[in-house]
Amino acid sequence: MTKEKKLTPEGFVKSFKDTFKTKIKDAKIIKRPAGAKKNSTANIWMKVDNSIFKEAIKHLCDIQFPHLAVTSGNDLGKTIELIYHFTVNFGTRMEEINLNISVELPKSKPEIDTICDLIPGALITEREKMEMLGVKIKGIPDDKRCFLPEDIPQGVYPWRRDETGPEKLYRNLHEVKK
Repeated sequence: MTKEKKLTPEGFVKSFKDTFKTKIKDAKIIKRPAGAKKNSTANIWMKVDNSIFKEAIKHLCDIQFPHLAVTSGNDLGKTIELIYHFTVNFGTRMEEINLNISVELPKSKPEIDTICDLIPGALITEREKMEMLGVKIKGIPDDKRCFLPEDIPQGVYPWRRDETGPEKLYRNLHEVKK
């Protein structure tokens, strides 16, 4: 691993855009005042193309090893969006930067490479996306269920809003006759 560098939010965005060009679909920096002294905190929101996702995470690790908080996921209709929520400069007061890297996967083939080989702590959050959204995480070291009970059928994903969602498992108790 290279020596870690401290970059500004603008420096992070420039580094990714210089390296990946048009594969960075969107990047914005939002700064907000925080605390009694109204010091600025920065949030970077970056959308990357699925084809360079793993390389983008490697690039981030080469700049500075990040803290991964969680991965969130959204059913957007035709695609599934995964947002990896990182913090860089972690633990350095008033210098932390929240870096949110999102990627969209087609529902017809919702697959992405694991980042567990780069960030081992990603295992649980990636397993959650497999169970809750039906995303196939290629290369994940452990793909057993850990969130859903065994009586939930395979192919039912609680966070999906389509035919693979949990609607058919709901019981309409208000319709039950007394």
